[in-house]
This record gives sequence, structure tokens and C-alpha cells, in this order.
Amino acid sequence: MGQADEAPVWICAADQLAEGGKGVRFPLTFAGADASGFVVRFRGALYGYLNRCAHVPIELDWNEGDFFESSGLYLMCSTHGAIYVPESGRCAGGPCKGGRLRPITLVERDGQVYWQPDDHLRPARA
Repeated sequence: MGQADEAPVWICAADQLAEGGKGVRFPLTFAGADASGFVVRFRGALYGYLNRCAHVPIELDWNEGDFFESSGLYLMCSTHGAIYVPESGRCAGGPCKGGRLRPITLVERDGQVYWQPDDHLRPARA
């Protein structure tokens, strides 16, 4: 089953995502294991990623939904300080050494935000 076979999965209302504000986490299954994804709004666009640092496979947010560092320009891993460019998920500094966050395809329609499952990112197990 590929991306085209799956219906998008609802995350939240679009107005829950303030510019540079808290992100919204959502459950999913990655490579057969329970995991989470997140979505943030940055410079007017939505970006979604697997909530897993490229340095060490741990979640990024220090409090639920807190993904941006203090300047609001980068996503930051709370454990070791790896920072990522919101638009691409590319490592911009710290111990992630050229890595990147795993992107999640998003769909925004009718004031709602959805994510699109693919071959590795699947809906959360019941």
C-alpha cells in the first residue's frame, strides 16, 4: 500500500497553529513502531515532520508542542540542542551533522489539517 491508497488522517483545526507558536503532535506508526509526528506554522505555511531527532532517535519537544527555539527561527531538539530549518527539516547546527527531519505530507482544506500516510508512516495502531 502506498501513499495514493490511503485517505488523509485528520490532525487539528488549522487555526490551532499560530505562526511560530506551539506545534500540534499526533500519533502514528513509523516502520512498525509507535511514534508521533508534529505540525507547525512558519512564515504562513504548514510543515510536518516525524517527531524524531536526526542525531539520536528521541522526540524533539521539551514541553508538548514546543518545537521552536527562543528566536522562533528554528526547530530545536530539547535534549542535545540540534536545530533544524522549519521549511526543509535540514540540520542547521548542533549534533545532527547534516541530517534532516523526516517530512510528513500535509493537506490543509476547509480549515482543517490532515497528514498523508505513506509506505513508512502509517496511522497509529488502535
